Amino acid sequence: MAEDRGQPPSELVQAREPIVAYVHVPSQVSWLEPIPLHLVAPERDPADVAVANESIRLAFVAALQRLPARQRAVVILREVLDWQASEVAELLDTSVASVNSALQRARATLGRAHASEPPGARPLSAADRALLERYVGAFERYDVKELTALIKEDARQSMPPFDLWLQGREDMMRWWFGPGILCRGSRVLPAPSANGMAAFAQYKPSPEGGYEPWALQVLDVSEGRIDEITFFLDTARLFPLFGMPLRLEV
Repeated sequence: MAEDRGQPPSELVQAREPIVAYVHVPSQVSWLEPIPLHLVAPERDPADVAVANESIRLAFVAALQRLPARQRAVVILREVLDWQASEVAELLDTSVASVNSALQRARATLGRAHASEPPGARPLSAADRALLERYVGAFERYDVKELTALIKEDARQSMPPFDLWLQGREDMMRWWFGPGILCRGSRVLPAPSANGMAAFAQYKPSPEGGYEPWALQVLDVSEGRIDEITFFLDTARLFPLFGMPLRLEV
């Protein structure tokens, strides 16, 4: 677990201007990657979904960003995947006592992190879902006025595996209507929750007709607006993982 995949782009590099010259792929991938809810919380009772979403977000965002590597492994294996302490100890080549101690320390860290989580960490409300429906419609129309109304003024955007990230709605719109203009006319379909957050599969128009996959969009919502959008571009790997088709014909 030497490779740290637990930090968002904003923790690793400074925000840059929305121009292509600043777009490049770093030699080491370090982004927090999206995980579909069904892989880490299979066959959950529908009544528990809202609680599960918050738990998965807490585990995969707070843990991956704040915990040391060993504690990170223990909390995910024990708290999310429901492994026994003995199974974790065997996998990590350590003792059960060490696993339990790491879990106790991790829980303390997560408790402090949970107490300071912003409103966006809570399960989506009916108003949040309505907001996301408006966003999908506005994005498909590429309606700058509506998008501006839905996105916070200080919102952030990143596009892993590129290390460029943007700070502020103005720069986001400059990108979308500048280098990102090929996204105009995209289709956006609901996808399974990613790390407990809303996710959508974006398909852009293909020169051969139909639509080809472009990004898995993961959105963070707080205070009635969109706070952050991450466009994960590794669609060949992520779309099958999230059960999304690799092409749309209509």
